[in-house]
Amino acid sequence: MPWIQLKIDVTEKDAEAVSTLMSGNGAQAVTFTDAKDSPLFEPKPGEVVLWPNTTVIGLFEADHDMQGVIQRMAQTKVLGEDFAYKLDQLEDKDWEREWMDNFKPMQFGDKLWICPSWCDIPNPDAVNIMLDPGLAFGTGTHPTTSLCLQWLDKQELADKTVLDFGCGSGILGIAAIKLGAKRVIGIDIDPQALEATQENARRNDCENDFELYLPEQQPDEQVDLVLANILAGPLRELRELIAGQCKQGGQLVLSGILESQAAELNTLYSEFFAMDEPQFLDEWSRLSGKKRCQPG
Repeated sequence: MPWIQLKIDVTEKDAEAVSTLMSGNGAQAVTFTDAKDSPLFEPKPGEVVLWPNTTVIGLFEADHDMQGVIQRMAQTKVLGEDFAYKLDQLEDKDWEREWMDNFKPMQFGDKLWICPSWCDIPNPDAVNIMLDPGLAFGTGTHPTTSLCLQWLDKQELADKTVLDFGCGSGILGIAAIKLGAKRVIGIDIDPQALEATQENARRNDCENDFELYLPEQQPDEQVDLVLANILAGPLRELRELIAGQCKQGGQLVLSGILESQAAELNTLYSEFFAMDEPQFLDEWSRLSGKKRCQPG
């Protein structure tokens, strides 16, 4: 498959934000390189250290609307309308393998680590999830996934049932199982995402606890925890369906929401849930709450 590469030179403080913008606009992979041959000391395990002048490189499918990407990125406060960029057409090659050099173990909270298969596990006593980059969304590098993983790390999930709504790579459901959940139901509209989740669950020895369904096949039952890391539009449209999947007194976690969309979604879901204060990372947010008990 042919690809298009988008390169943007930024300072260290803006590199992560630009990476998030590229991912949000459809980049299949985002990497960082040194823009000016600066020395960089070896980082600690799980630490991301960037160069003072960093080139952020996004990889897009060749038929992607790159003009639309540029226009949307120009409207952000991070870059502005006059930002410089370079687009290159690339020959087909193993870009997932290329990404391996830039994907390192990452820690979320106190005990949860996401580790690519080609790296040594930094802490064998931690809760380690083996996950390689792929086309299915969710490796922990995106702020929305990171926010959810940080929340999960702090929960008591023993013997709980979980719904991973829009499971993508399965990273959140796998994390829930590793942290004690007895059963996870994964739902996704993309059959390839279900395949990716199944493979990742198998590699993490939890495939027997992870059930996978297309939306029209999902079981009609309520769970202790609903995770929905999708986008604001579907979260808005599917509000009653998502709320109905959660038991009274159960928990809800929503992400895939821009910071500017958080207040509206928090208000919408407060009809069914006692909502917590929204949490933010870069330009993204996480909402959480507890299902209200109904009279009678």
